[in-house]
Amino acid sequence: MLPMTDKPAVRYPFADTLPPPGEALQVAPGAWWIRMPLPFALDHINLWLLEDGDGWTIVDTGIGLEATWSLWERVLAGPMGGRPVRRIVVTHYHPDHVGSAAWLAERTGAPVWMTTGEFLSAHAARDDTAGFDRATGIAFFGLNGLDVSAIPEKMRSGNRYRKGVPELPRTYRRMLHGDTLEIGGHDWRVICVHGHAPEHAALHCPSLDLLISGDQVLPRITTNVGVWGNQPEANPLRLYLDSFARFADIPGSVRVLPSHDRVFEGLHPRIIQLGAHHAERLEKLLAACERPVTAFEVLPVLFRRKLDEHQMAFAMGEAIAHLHYLQAEGKVTRVTDGGVRRFVRA
Repeated sequence: MLPMTDKPAVRYPFADTLPPPGEALQVAPGAWWIRMPLPFALDHINLWLLEDGDGWTIVDTGIGLEATWSLWERVLAGPMGGRPVRRIVVTHYHPDHVGSAAWLAERTGAPVWMTTGEFLSAHAARDDTAGFDRATGIAFFGLNGLDVSAIPEKMRSGNRYRKGVPELPRTYRRMLHGDTLEIGGHDWRVICVHGHAPEHAALHCPSLDLLISGDQVLPRITTNVGVWGNQPEANPLRLYLDSFARFADIPGSVRVLPSHDRVFEGLHPRIIQLGAHHAERLEKLLAACERPVTAFEVLPVLFRRKLDEHQMAFAMGEAIAHLHYLQAEGKVTRVTDGGVRRFVRA
């Protein structure tokens, strides 16, 4: 994810106010905001509590660590008042969203609601199947110019996903694009979007004028859109940008509840900003393709800062995504020479 400059079109109704650890901040009638810590540079995730009759619906769960569960105990007993949890909605399969779903389901007895694409991706990632294993990923990045011989041995084995997802629900209730969830007397429409995750679910409530955007729309940073070893020919940036059309009928007054940073208003101007941001990056990459280049070689074009091992994987995936977009548009061609893929301007 890359920092982006604030624009006046994006407004923060709560300014710099954030919910303290273990507490909740009301963002609309019956809708509450909590935050959980993350052990990354992106150090938090926003989670949402929706009053649901005499109980609650929870949206997203936090990473699966003891620190998260300790805070959940405080939230369950404090802001949630010990009232029952009716359902647990997970927007997508990434560890900061699904990591505590199994723990919460066992703790509360509530069912987990997900799209099928996210439920199965979570299990594949945790079980090292369907191309989610590390060897497949390393080989794919090597094909795209990364010197895999320099990867430390500790990075070649193991499963990092399991570190944040110690357990997954074995069953779920399926959400589909266009479904309506009735929560606390309000209808929430499921909007499935793509690019960041296979079948990411956003939730829109017209009567409350709220959009739970997950990672699809964030106010100041851009979500990671990458190509990975299990889908080596994917064009996720096209999917990501096209998915914004599914927000077109949402009123401009909507209050957006994102997974990271602060609650904001200005959905449609923000979408325009995101489109312009990716268009700018694509132009820079196209200029870099005057000679044949690998995805690894163009990383400095997209990322000015030094990348650690964790960031390198996301950066490689994102660089490949932008190159694949240019290839699909006919602006670059791809050649494979010596077992390495290079892209050159068409």
